[in-house]
Amino acid sequence: MSTPAQPLRSSLLTSDLLVILAGVTAALHVGKLPPALPVLREALGVTLLQAGFLLSLVQLAGMTCGLLVGLAADGLGLRRSVLAGLVTLALASAAGGFASTPTELLGLRALEGFGFLLASLPAPSLIRRLVPEQHLSRRLGLWGAYMPTGTGLALLAGPWVIGLWHWPAWWWTLAAWTALMALWVARAVPADPPRGAPSPAAVQRPAGAGNDSDLWGRLRATLGSPGPWLVALSFAAYSSQWLAVIGFLPMLYAQAGLSAPVAGALTALASAVNIIGNVGAGRLLWRGWPAPRLLALGFLAMGLGSALAFGLPEGEGAWRPALRYAAVLVFSALGGLIPGALFSLAVRLAPGERSVSTTVGFVQQWSSIGQFCGPPLVAAVAAATGGWHWTALVTAGCMAAGLGLTLATAVLLRRHAAG
Repeated sequence: MSTPAQPLRSSLLTSDLLVILAGVTAALHVGKLPPALPVLREALGVTLLQAGFLLSLVQLAGMTCGLLVGLAADGLGLRRSVLAGLVTLALASAAGGFASTPTELLGLRALEGFGFLLASLPAPSLIRRLVPEQHLSRRLGLWGAYMPTGTGLALLAGPWVIGLWHWPAWWWTLAAWTALMALWVARAVPADPPRGAPSPAAVQRPAGAGNDSDLWGRLRATLGSPGPWLVALSFAAYSSQWLAVIGFLPMLYAQAGLSAPVAGALTALASAVNIIGNVGAGRLLWRGWPAPRLLALGFLAMGLGSALAFGLPEGEGAWRPALRYAAVLVFSALGGLIPGALFSLAVRLAPGERSVSTTVGFVQQWSSIGQFCGPPLVAAVAAATGGWHWTALVTAGCMAAGLGLTLATAVLLRRHAAG
């Protein structure tokens, strides 16, 4: 029986780590908007509700095309899909720097969402192809950190670039970096195998996993299995509240009188600590922790953290802002356990080897639905109540849904183990 080859090494990174870096690059385009929102509201006349849609519209392609893009990536080639996504992001970001109205920017954000899907959906399956099985949990834990890493870097660097050269230069800077990333991936990541050739992991696939070699067979198998549904809905419960809380932090801090660089740095740290949970999930899974335990811990921490951050009564004392910010850090850090566990479950509960990207695409579709709905819902609640304190009810609902889905996932895993 053949075994997976060791990841090929470029001059700086192994090919699997380069795939993760490509995901981080794609996530930069998700995180580039929050530090620009205060400037965009003045320069283009963006309203609060439009700001909410700008935050979430990059996920429109994920809402509508996530499953189809994942399905296509499984059949057309993982590396080719990543390259197409990076090129799309580069072109859309370059054009976005010339936008003069909110409508133009909204349209290009939707195109960036499509590029983000192409670049990110095939990555878990591509990582699975590139690394040995014994290292897969830790690598998927690292992959789970691609979103907070990219958004954190964007939140940190964005205010400085915008302050020096205004917001279009920020869009063009990321366009140039993404184009360079595409060239690096094309040079260093191994080409896709010929169509119809099984991957090393497919050779080891257990009998009875089902026929997933044809497109419609993969689609029926994915939609007909309970595992992908539970993982997808859990990701929606996570992503909706995470983007809503982290995405509006720069605006909240700007309203509190903090400078853009300080607000960006505080938000970047809140985003970056999510990596602790992502990487920690991979290590804990590798050591034998059950995924439902990590999910329950993450959802509880997010619900309680957001309740403390937004529900704490107003009053005097420097300890209140410090306590609120500490609660946001807990919200993000322990919440990071959730995507690390869910990416592992997506690979594990996919109905077949050639359905991994299809399953991840389905998960991304529901994650995008959550990210699309979360920020506008939080913005609408804040606008209707005249403040942010009632937004904790939205995250409390997400917590309750996540815990219910976690229980159902634990039951399904027990049935799989017994069967």
